[in-house]
Amino acid sequence: MRNSSIPGARGRVRPLTLLGDPLLHTPCEEVTDFGPGLAALVENLFATMYAAQGVGLAANQIGESLRVFVYDCPDDEDVRHVGHVVNPRLVEKDGVVIRGPEGCLSLPGLEAGTERYDHAVVEGFTATGEPITVHGTGFFARCLQHECDHIEGTVYADHLTGRRHRKLMRQVTRAAWRR
Repeated sequence: MRNSSIPGARGRVRPLTLLGDPLLHTPCEEVTDFGPGLAALVENLFATMYAAQGVGLAANQIGESLRVFVYDCPDDEDVRHVGHVVNPRLVEKDGVVIRGPEGCLSLPGLEAGTERYDHAVVEGFTATGEPITVHGTGFFARCLQHECDHIEGTVYADHLTGRRHRKLMRQVTRAAWRR
């Protein structure tokens, strides 16, 4: 039996959009309809994220070019943050820049040291149109920046340069999901 109070409990697991799909490098469209279709999309995002064992997922990662993402992510103090943001705007990223391992459900099984700030603030709306502000530190700040990048048509690999970028791209070409 599914518990409807758990995010994603009513959602449908959708296929993931993988690196190479142009949708991942196209900025997403603003959400204008805050109706039942948006609520269903949020549920599908949660269901897909949990099935793939991720901590965040943007709508373009399941083939929908809309400015929406979900998260279920701990911070560095192991405090769990669960929610979603519609039409997110990364309004603050500051603090210390930390290079840490970063992966992505659109590049399954791969990760690379990626530089991110250790503090981030995102403003947006809930699926019912209520304004929200989400503050993140540590790993959760990394998650917020990563998901906001997706909404803008960027993946973490785009932040890499030199040897780290070349190494990741070699791994991508050999990855089983590319076949």
